[in-house]
Amino acid sequence: MPEDKSKSSANHIDGTMPHQIHSPDFKRSQRKIEPSFVNEHGIVIGDSHYDSPNSPLNQWDLDTDPAIMAGPEWIHPTNDIGWNTSENRELLEDIPPTEPFSHPTRDAGYKSD
Repeated sequence: MPEDKSKSSANHIDGTMPHQIHSPDFKRSQRKIEPSFVNEHGIVIGDSHYDSPNSPLNQWDLDTDPAIMAGPEWIHPTNDIGWNTSENRELLEDIPPTEPFSHPTRDAGYKSD
């Protein structure tokens, strides 16, 4: 019987995420790698395979609106490409930011004080 990847928590190798060539190293961070999960649309998030049968990625065409994959239910807390940004890598290494992080269209500090 094939392994059920949606229930597997082994989506990492020695504290790294193997699907990204320059993946951050969680071994030296206070954060712990979290297991993959199935979102409200039945799509496995965080397994590094990106191959759920009913995923919009497997049914993409010119008429597909990318907004269907927007929102927190599509983001894995520790297995996401966003960790490769310098700001997020500093968070993993517990380095305080050297300058305020800003977003071109959103107030990144909204409700932070």
